[in-house]
Amino acid sequence: MIKSRQDILEIQKSYGQALEKAKARLVVCAGPGCVASGSLLVYEALVQELKDRNLYTTVDCLLEAEDEHDGMLAVSSGCQGFCQLGPLVRIEPEGILYTKVKADGDDIAEIVDAVEVRAVVTHLCYHEPHTQKIVSKEEEIPFYKHQTRVALANCGHVDPQDIRSYIHRGGYQGLANALELTPAEVVERVLEANLRGRGGGGFPAGRKWAIAAAQESDQKYMICNGDEGDPGAFMDRSIMEGDPHSVIEGMLIAGYAIGASEGYIYVRAEYPLAVQRLRQTIKEATDHGLLGANILGSGFSFTIRVKEGAGAFVCGEESALIASIEGDRGMSRPKPPFPAQSGLWGKPTVINNVETLANVPQILTKGVKWFRSIGTPESPGTKTFALTGEVENTGLIEVPMGQTLEDIVFTIGGGIRDGRKLKGVQIGGPSGGCLTESHRDISVDFDSLKKVGAMMGSGGLVVMDENTCVVEVARFFMNFIQNESCGKCTFCREGTLQMLQILQRIVDGHGTLEDLDLLVEVGEAVQLGSLCGLGKSAPNPVLSTLANFRDEYISHVVDKRCPSGVCHNLRRLVISEEKCRSCWLCVKVCPVNAISGSRKEPYKINQEKCIKCDACLSVCKFGAIEEVY
Repeated sequence: MIKSRQDILEIQKSYGQALEKAKARLVVCAGPGCVASGSLLVYEALVQELKDRNLYTTVDCLLEAEDEHDGMLAVSSGCQGFCQLGPLVRIEPEGILYTKVKADGDDIAEIVDAVEVRAVVTHLCYHEPHTQKIVSKEEEIPFYKHQTRVALANCGHVDPQDIRSYIHRGGYQGLANALELTPAEVVERVLEANLRGRGGGGFPAGRKWAIAAAQESDQKYMICNGDEGDPGAFMDRSIMEGDPHSVIEGMLIAGYAIGASEGYIYVRAEYPLAVQRLRQTIKEATDHGLLGANILGSGFSFTIRVKEGAGAFVCGEESALIASIEGDRGMSRPKPPFPAQSGLWGKPTVINNVETLANVPQILTKGVKWFRSIGTPESPGTKTFALTGEVENTGLIEVPMGQTLEDIVFTIGGGIRDGRKLKGVQIGGPSGGCLTESHRDISVDFDSLKKVGAMMGSGGLVVMDENTCVVEVARFFMNFIQNESCGKCTFCREGTLQMLQILQRIVDGHGTLEDLDLLVEVGEAVQLGSLCGLGKSAPNPVLSTLANFRDEYISHVVDKRCPSGVCHNLRRLVISEEKCRSCWLCVKVCPVNAISGSRKEPYKINQEKCIKCDACLSVCKFGAIEEVY
């Protein structure tokens, strides 16, 4: 049972001493990307290999041991970030990183052999793609070298299922510091740090806390928003799975600051491991006295429950999330009043997302000045991104606010695959906007992105190359938004449907120039008239691509051509005179009689009649029918 700061320090010290007794720690990434590549099998094989050699040990055994010995720890961690090269195995304390480790074959035995003699398995190390230079240490790999980890500081380094591992990394020191201050002083610290909400809006967390703290109420609530509905985004998921105690500690500090005694973590049911880890963490923190009554002897009491959501994108919006917790359908409510004034069951409620809360313990531990030394004056700190798309290095990254797009894509990301050119970057998911090659030097922070019609969003970052069709990208995101609209307000419900139908016409080859003006008109109406922030930002991908890639839209509607060769219905089927053998099979199967010709004349396809059913393409034995974009 932890009753004081001294108890925390004693656990930190004893756990650290136990780790030092082991010959090595072999940390296997169990983040979603590596798990999909087979990392759990790697972990099982590693444990078995150590047991077969009588080298396997545990932290509890090391705590009881008096001296160092040859035992090795095998630990499964949260996401280590470099998903592109998983499964990952890191050897500590040296920091050697092995990539694409396989459970079968010789990889596991070679790794254990190397650890025993302090050597390196070079063929499993990172190889720089252009020079093939071998980089064995994680901190020297460009993907990691140019990151600054704050919210993700513990991910990949702590055992998410052991509170002692979190405490060893400085966990719950922020809570102890907060409880030595008054609630008002804690709010002031967060205000001074200018911690802005990492869920997308960038609203200062301290202002939310101050509003809720000022309310007179017999009950207040603290909610962690772990819904994360953007396609391809997994930042919050990785924190909840890999460092759940940081979320709990952040909620405790926030609850103390606003005068709340109850908290909820709202997490989508599609994240079963996150749900499991959070519930396990809550029990562990409760058993150790860090949740419940009279925490650290301060008189402050706080409990947390996990609420599983059904996966509705709109439930990432505050009022819809509250409605879902209350048992109603997840639909937005008019504001004001804002949740900090009247939220869950009509009580003052603060809602912060996972990444925001993971920053809070760091601020209370390392100080406001330290936090503000990172990032920009108006956007201090860091931001996590799920870096995906046509980039060499995909994965979970964290960079200081103000880092340029050039640094993110070409230094950390390693540039565009196969030497192709950068076309654009969709930032912020369905609610974000599209940046172009001309924005390479833009500072990636809340205010700079807003000036060019984009937004940070929760942190999805999709890199597009010259073979990406931005019109199809806009249609994809609008289809997602339209499907996820709760339907409460007319502008979002009907406006997004109209925009989707127009975009579908364009990619099908039936668009007109008038459609482009109509997209802008409807998009601006949806922005102005929608009830919630999700509806207001829904047109962003369309409006930003129209502004930055209008010529590509014009090619679709005027030339009936997709420059990227993506839109299936804008291609033409033509018959090569050199390859055609006049076998008549294509004529026979065409359902609309679009093919004409004879054995003396070359066969041709009437483009106005052709419905692109591909029947002729499937029967031609000579490869004479070709697709032209």
